[in-house]
Amino acid sequence: MKTSRWWQQCSVISFLLAVWLPAWIMAQTTPPTQGTTSPKPQNDRLQFRLVGYPRKHNEGRIEVFYKGEWGTICDDDFSLSNANVLCRQLGFVSATGWTHSAKYGKGLGKIWLDNVQCNGGEKSIELCKSRGWGNSDCTHDEDAGVVCKDERLPGFVDSNIIDSTVRLKGGAKLGEGRVEVLKNNEWGTVCDDRWTLLSASVVCRELGFGSAKEALTGARMGQGMGPIHMNEVQCLGTEKSLWNCGFKNITSEDCQHVEDAAVRCNTPYMDLENSIRLTGGRTRYEGRVEVLSTKASGTKSWGLICGGAWGTKEAMVVCRQLGLGYANHGLQETWYWDSSNVTEMVMSGVKCTGNEMSLSHCQHHRTVSCQKTDAKFSAGVICSETASDLVLNAPLVQQSVYIEDRPLHMLYCAAEENCLSKSAASANWPYGHRRLLRFSSQIHNIGRADFRPKAGRHSWVWHACHGHYHSMDIFTHYDLLSSNGTKVAEGHKASFCLEDTECHEGISKRYECANFGEQGITVGCWDLYRHDIDCQWIDITDIKPGNYILQIVINPNFEVAESDFTNNAMKCNCKYDGHRIWLHNCHMGEQLYLYICHGKLTWDLKGSLLLTWVSKGSLLLTWVSKGSLLLTWVSKGSLLLTWVSKGSLLLTWVSKGSLLLTWVSKGSLLLTWVSKGSLLLTWVSKGSLLLTWVSKGSLLPI
Repeated sequence: MKTSRWWQQCSVISFLLAVWLPAWIMAQTTPPTQGTTSPKPQNDRLQFRLVGYPRKHNEGRIEVFYKGEWGTICDDDFSLSNANVLCRQLGFVSATGWTHSAKYGKGLGKIWLDNVQCNGGEKSIELCKSRGWGNSDCTHDEDAGVVCKDERLPGFVDSNIIDSTVRLKGGAKLGEGRVEVLKNNEWGTVCDDRWTLLSASVVCRELGFGSAKEALTGARMGQGMGPIHMNEVQCLGTEKSLWNCGFKNITSEDCQHVEDAAVRCNTPYMDLENSIRLTGGRTRYEGRVEVLSTKASGTKSWGLICGGAWGTKEAMVVCRQLGLGYANHGLQETWYWDSSNVTEMVMSGVKCTGNEMSLSHCQHHRTVSCQKTDAKFSAGVICSETASDLVLNAPLVQQSVYIEDRPLHMLYCAAEENCLSKSAASANWPYGHRRLLRFSSQIHNIGRADFRPKAGRHSWVWHACHGHYHSMDIFTHYDLLSSNGTKVAEGHKASFCLEDTECHEGISKRYECANFGEQGITVGCWDLYRHDIDCQWIDITDIKPGNYILQIVINPNFEVAESDFTNNAMKCNCKYDGHRIWLHNCHMGEQLYLYICHGKLTWDLKGSLLLTWVSKGSLLLTWVSKGSLLLTWVSKGSLLLTWVSKGSLLLTWVSKGSLLLTWVSKGSLLLTWVSKGSLLLTWVSKGSLLLTWVSKGSLLPI
């Protein structure tokens, strides 16, 4: 009986292959039909991008890369159908609107297309009618833009993203910051020798802004880390990239990071500050946050924001929107600033990433839901013109790592500080030992303000074991992760104290732990936690030999505001053979962006891996290696697997045993299989065959 059923299944599969394979081969060799279109580019396939300001990631001025040059599209005869075609080419499902008259700013260079007329179903803008490539009577005042629906096409491989080789870091406002350039896959700074407004303007235009307002010298936007790639940059002002300007390669004797160049670009006036205000503060840099809201009647009035869950990242957005620099504190109670007659809560559940231009761009509740509705529990901020910026010395971690078997009788203090894994509680004290992964960590402040603990001296906690006060509950997280991102060991590292261990030449130490001294890290100084300090480790006693990931995160709870949080995390590949340990490929900053908040973890290493873990046990894993794999796993055991290799395979598997398999090769095959043995197969080749087969052996062709 089993043999007969197996033979029936094989017969069906053989029949399908016999019918489908020749048709598939014919489909590959059949030339595409030609229609009346714009002249088709003969070079590499078109690329598209959204640029300009102000904009979100799914909107902007549409630009086309053709014949080695970026250009715009004129808004003459532009329509929503045109926008739909362009949004699909950008990887979005559709368009929700389009703009005219250079709403996102005027482009530069060619206007590649004019009088474009699509019916909306074309696969590419080149298949729509137009005046032809490069044939236009428009100016850049008529540059078209699109607004795409913020939903990505399934399996879309975004080959249209153009990696920028220049960026701005450390700035409080849009269009300002320290200039950093990418060379040999490593970001570095630019020395300010001969730095002028012409060179700064090239940077601004390369980033999509207008000309430069200021060319800043002397590390006015903070000092960078790592190499200095360029010196004595000399631009004419017309270059398309800073790399097209003349410059000198430098040595460490030529320039130091105290000479890092920065820019302030001319940016469009966006009128964002008129929809928000601060009231009741002692200065214009602090106060209770009030937002302008529109009622159902159409009238506008000021209202409050619920202070629940309000934090540093939300305060960062408010300070940026008001042009007040960086956030110092995000406050959940503002009873001491109650000087306004505004009492109504009009916004709640605000959750920002910290990069938004306006508070309205952050997530928030559609309808106000606030547990504490009194005005004294409304949100407030304290802003500052400067901020700190902590960076970990990644090479030192890699160089100083080693394993120590430490006797238990030397770990009583560490146990009291919760610096050991849970299994240590059941150990045979004081006999035996714990295996510790030890390393040094050196934390630099490269910002423009001292890093000070959020809590005042009155709330610092005395730790008798270590003989000093702890000023922050959690200053650093040390974790050892498995290859899929699961924590297998961790270091419960609190801030022993924050002090200036060493400083750059010419900078004096300000902070020390001894004698109840002030704690913090001065700009240009660093705090060194040596490998031999108590609790400077991860307890790996229970860890089996294998490959792991070492993860270090500074200021993980965003308790203290910084100008840049993307350089607060580091990860290293870790190999442990049971006796020795090796670290390699340590990355941080833009090479690795780690974001931990509310139990979620996102990890991006050179664009290859995006891992999101939800604290309730569910796991969402997305891995991209040239667009090849998307994997999603849910904690109840179900699995959703989507794999794309040039659009060829979509696979979904559910935990109860059912299988849904969809395989597309130019639209040729759709296969669905159900766990009870039934098979539903739908295969279309130019509409020729639809086949359904049921487990009892019956065959139904349509």
